[in-house]
Formats: sequence, structure tokens, C-alpha cells
Amino acid sequence: MKNVFIIGGGIVGLSSAYYLRLSGCEVTLIDKSDFRDNCSYGNAGYVCPSHFIPLATPGIVRQGLKWIFNSASPFYVQPRLNYALLEWGIRFIRSATRAKVEKAAIPLRDISLLSQKEYESWASQPGFEFSYQHKGLMEIFQTQQKADQALHTVHQALELGLEAKLLSMEELRLMEPQTRINAMGAIYFGCDAHLYPNRLMESLNAVLKKMGVRFLPNEEVRGFLTSRAGVEKVVTVNGQYAADEVVVAAGSWSREMASQLHVRIPLVPGRGYSITLENNSYRLNYPAVLMEGRVAITPIDGNKIRFGGTMEITSTQTPPRIKRVQGILSAVKSYFPDFDTPLPPEDKIWYGYRPCSADGLPYIGRSRKCKNLVIATGHSMLGLSLGAGTGKLVDEIILDKPRSMDITPFDVDRFA
Repeated sequence: MKNVFIIGGGIVGLSSAYYLRLSGCEVTLIDKSDFRDNCSYGNAGYVCPSHFIPLATPGIVRQGLKWIFNSASPFYVQPRLNYALLEWGIRFIRSATRAKVEKAAIPLRDISLLSQKEYESWASQPGFEFSYQHKGLMEIFQTQQKADQALHTVHQALELGLEAKLLSMEELRLMEPQTRINAMGAIYFGCDAHLYPNRLMESLNAVLKKMGVRFLPNEEVRGFLTSRAGVEKVVTVNGQYAADEVVVAAGSWSREMASQLHVRIPLVPGRGYSITLENNSYRLNYPAVLMEGRVAITPIDGNKIRFGGTMEITSTQTPPRIKRVQGILSAVKSYFPDFDTPLPPEDKIWYGYRPCSADGLPYIGRSRKCKNLVIATGHSMLGLSLGAGTGKLVDEIILDKPRSMDITPFDVDRFA
């Protein structure tokens, strides 16, 4: 059976390891940190077929131009002289057309439903405990502009076979009677689920260790030894590792890694922030996206609640901008007047880097440039939501199994 070397300890890397190990492969996972410090831990925890609209849309381009000089805005591109950013930006703008957005909806729906099915399977198995709840998600709006957009989104969702309905303010209050809400209405997506990311990652780490997956923490990949057959060995700071197959699932660091093997994937880091309140007195029945504020709220694990948001296209070397978290908290209070949360100490603020592709679709598959290389990255804000499904697809690609879905839209070489 194949010896597979997976670079990246986030949800995509771990999910790939899980399915490959189930198939009998020898699996090694490597990460530059200790497997407890990546973007899979601090996100909102949504498993959301409702998110079938990619990041690259005409609206976000127009709004982004308005926000470009506001470093506290929900979507911000840090201006800098950088070829990778320039290439990504050009391709992002070219991808942000109505036709391409509509074309992306089906593959995003399909991989999301696949992933949701796999998470539901995990939740029923011994060893997995991650507070999985399939109870839906709200998208709450305050303005007529977003109300009109919501109506269009509901029609799109229904055409895709997803459960969605528009709620009036009165209907929203009936579903969330425990707190005041300043809004016109909401979309209710009954197709969505949510989970506690921290527990998911801890469970998956423990399960994989019991399955015999080898972990190499705090070890950085420096390069590759190659031949005509592809990658022969992965070179790290500590040594060299032979592999039959290599999976690059290194999140926001995947572009540089793939480029060492002459594979070009336009990708930039998109930093997001979150805070988690422990033993809080705020009560919500459903996770919620605040449409105008571009903030996610998730009630998790009983008495915890998590606020998260922003998309900051910046370098991984740029220090965090803590005032962006104040923007998140201000947005929350504008929708929920009773949610009066002061800015926490910096050590209580989480931030991480989402790998953003140039068109909002992930890169999943083999590249024509390297025979035994599989790329699995570029999921933007949907990394956790699509994580389990992506891992299953990686297993199917490496072992040449029938595909669970058409992966053509995720072609690694589509921008080559």
C-alpha cells in the first residue's frame, strides 16, 4: 500500500490522513507548528451548504475598492508591491463575474453536502466528540439593500435544492426570543449545521494517533528531491523523507510550497479574527451571519459563544490589527443591543490565515507538473466546512477510486 506524506496539520490535512489510513495507506503528517495552532481552530465552525457564493463576486470587488484605505473594514486588501498579490488580484477581478459566480454554485454545494455527510458519519463514531448540531443558520439583515439580496439568495438556494426561507422580523423574534435583535429580517438555512472546531481538531488528532498515523510536529518543509517520476523525498529542517505520494495541504503557505515543484496556484492569505466568550450570559438558539457587518456568531458547547469575522488580505508577516476586532464587536452590538462586550486582552484574541484562491473555489487534485503530487488548499472561509469532503476526495484521487463528485471545477492547473 502507498506511503503518503501530507504537509499541513489543519482540517484538510488531517481529514486526508483519516481517509487514506482507513484505506490502508501508511500516512505521515507534518506541520511547522504543533498541530494546535492553525486556522481550523478559531473559525465559526459552520458546515454550510448555504455558502455557495464564492468570495470573488462583482459586489465584493466594488465594495473592496471603497474599503481599500480603511484597515478596520470587514474586507481589506493591504496595498503592497508583491507579484503574488498582483497576480492574484488580477485573476480575482477577472473571476468576479456574474456568470462565473453562478457556475461556482453547484460545485460548492456538492462538496459542502459531501463534507456534511462525512461529518455526520464521524459524529456517530466512537472517539469523535465535537458538538455537531444540524439545526440551521441565520443570515440577518438590517437594510433594504440586503433584504433584496436575501430574497435573491433564497431563490438561488431553492433552485439548488437547499432548504432556505425568508423570515420577517416577527418570525425572527419567534426563533430567537431570548434577546433583542435590531434587524429587518433574516434568511433561515435549514440545510446548515455547526460544530465546535477546537473539539473537532482535538478528536481528530487523537483518532489519527490511535490509527497509527505518524505525526511530525514543529518541523518545517524546506524543499523536495525530484525525478521524472515526481517527488522522491520531502526535505525538512531535520532530514529527508521518502514518499510514494505527497499531499500539499499547507493552507496559506501552499502557494510557495507548490511553486518549488513548478506548480502555480494563485493564492494569498486572508486573515480573520475571533474571540470566544466562556460562561457568557448571551443566548442565541442559532448560529448567525450579520450580513451588513460581515460577522459570524456561533453558540457552541453549551455556554460559549464565538464572534468572528473580517477578511484581511495581507502578509503572514504583518502584525495583527487588533482594532479590527473592535469592528467585529461593534457590529455585533449594532444587531444585538444587549451584547455589550469590551475588547478583550490581546492574548484572548485569535487570528489565523485563510488560504484564498483567485476565484473562490478550492484547488483539489493532481497537477500535470508533478505525477505524485496532490494539492488540497484554497478553501478561503470554507476550510472547515469543506474539510471532511476534501479529505475524502484526496483519498479517492490518490487511490484512483470513483469520485464522490465532479472535481473538474477544482482543477489545480486552471490558472496555469
